[in-house]
Amino acid sequence: MARAKSQQADPVVIKKYANRRLYNTSTSSYVTLDDLCDMVKEGTEFVVRDAKSGEDITRSVLTQIIFEQEAKGVNLLPIAFLRRLIGFYDDRLRALVPSYLEVAMETFARNQEQMRQQVQGAFGDLFPVRQMQELSKQNMEMFRQALAMFTPLAGTGGAATAAKPERGDAGHDREISELRDQLARMQKQLDSLAEGD
Repeated sequence: MARAKSQQADPVVIKKYANRRLYNTSTSSYVTLDDLCDMVKEGTEFVVRDAKSGEDITRSVLTQIIFEQEAKGVNLLPIAFLRRLIGFYDDRLRALVPSYLEVAMETFARNQEQMRQQVQGAFGDLFPVRQMQELSKQNMEMFRQALAMFTPLAGTGGAATAAKPERGDAGHDREISELRDQLARMQKQLDSLAEGD
């Protein structure tokens, strides 16, 4: 219910001052990162702006919340995931990563209740591995579809059934070949993650 309400209203404006204090303009009170974390969990949309410049600094504040949660021992981000994510900052496919992660997280959130029931129903089992493997396959297929929109790859098989570009430009061919190799490596990494490696 809180989520539906927050989607209809304008986002709450949080101002961040030079002394690092955060001010909630809707409640006219100072808040902490923990308060903002609770707002996220409740589904309250907010935007954080620098009080002096008006610059939108929401991304850095949300990243700071994640850092603080991880520092408290609430670890959601595996080290291997963080390493791979950092590696994409210099990768040619980095423009696709935010959209892919967003779609994957939305899919995970939609399946959250079903996964909770599976975890509870798997008495004696530590984790529903088969379901997570299926989810990984679905996420990889979504990534392939997203990649197909930005590259001249054809067919549903992604790298395996890529069409040859019509122009004979060797540099263009080499770039497509590199993209195919990167996609194949990512598929292997996702497969190994799904198998519990």
